[in-house]
Amino acid sequence: MNQAASYEKVIEEMAERAKHASRSLANLSSDKKNTILHQVAEILSERKSAIQAENTKDLQAGKMNGLSEAMLDRLALTDMVIQSMRDGLFEVMNLPDPIGQVTEMVKRPNDLLVGRMRVPLGVIGMIYESRPNVTIDAAALCLKTGNSVILRGGSEAIYSNLALASVLQDALSKVGVDPDAVQVVPITDRGAVTSLLNQESAIDLIIPRGGEGLIRFVAENSRIPVLKHYKGVCHIYVDQDADLKKATPIIINSKVQRPGVCNALEGLLIHRHLAGTYLPEIADALDQAGVTMVGCSVAVTKSSLIHPAAESDWGTEFLDLKICIKVVESAQEAKDYIDRYGSQHTESIITENYSAAKDFIETVDASAVMVNSSTRFNDGGQLGLGTEIGISTTKLHAYGPMGLEELTTRKFVVYGTGQVRD
Repeated sequence: MNQAASYEKVIEEMAERAKHASRSLANLSSDKKNTILHQVAEILSERKSAIQAENTKDLQAGKMNGLSEAMLDRLALTDMVIQSMRDGLFEVMNLPDPIGQVTEMVKRPNDLLVGRMRVPLGVIGMIYESRPNVTIDAAALCLKTGNSVILRGGSEAIYSNLALASVLQDALSKVGVDPDAVQVVPITDRGAVTSLLNQESAIDLIIPRGGEGLIRFVAENSRIPVLKHYKGVCHIYVDQDADLKKATPIIINSKVQRPGVCNALEGLLIHRHLAGTYLPEIADALDQAGVTMVGCSVAVTKSSLIHPAAESDWGTEFLDLKICIKVVESAQEAKDYIDRYGSQHTESIITENYSAAKDFIETVDASAVMVNSSTRFNDGGQLGLGTEIGISTTKLHAYGPMGLEELTTRKFVVYGTGQVRD
């Protein structure tokens, strides 16, 4: 058997076991699901030293392979990270269980009662990079929603992820639930990803989480529906009716707090009426925060801190302390720019004009549209979802941060009293 065929066999068997396990998960009570999550939290504490020992193997290999300090930091399972994983488990436990909820129950003219019930999707395939804490976070959300999950983390975290898989499976076994409800792919070769993407008979949804290259590979090679976002090119438009005392801290927070994440600010649009007064002020503030600025021909005349933008700068996700600045003639030009260069992730307007804000919300196409607030709020925890498994900029079937409800679907339920169709 050649290597590709071997991968296919292993992954096919994992997928079939996950599908079988999903049937028993679908009707678990909320109490039982919360008991599983509580067990995971307890075992994480009990095995912290052993988990960190496995994590050390990944860190040592990462250093040998030249991983950056930032990547190594994301890879490390420190005491603080493990505690945050525990906190996340308790957070998910406290969230309402959406499964079994029946809504929109209406009586038809023939007296049929028709409603819709939330049910699990079935089997989720999760493909992600670097952060091993995603293993626990994703599994918790899937278990709470009655979904089986197959997790394929990056090769740089293989020892950590397998240790965490053992925690999850032992927690399931202790509660008497099929441990195949959570599985971690033990194969580091990329061929395992391709095999996973071929299991359309068993896996219902693929969620990739990582860099644009990974997500494009998954989208182009999957035979299973994929929820994805390629990148986060987020903008703020400072309207002519903006409160500039609000604008500066919003812009600085959006760009500087964590520049390497998908909801960080990449493009700043400023109404021409503010170009001569506010643009030099915000350029000074960004410069003091260590931000490199490139801009349009008008912007560079307003501040010597702004350098001419190359054509390739527009619409770029810098993931760094760099920003594009453009002076626009109107709100319509700002919206046209966002339509051309945005990535349907997060867009924000700063204005005190109700009509301008309403128009921006109604006409800008993004998974989150904000008024007078930082783009950094497009996050499941910040938006009240408790936590998230990722952010989708597709629209079928989720748009924006994906929490518990986004890991479910709805089926029709019909109550009759003997009706037959004419």
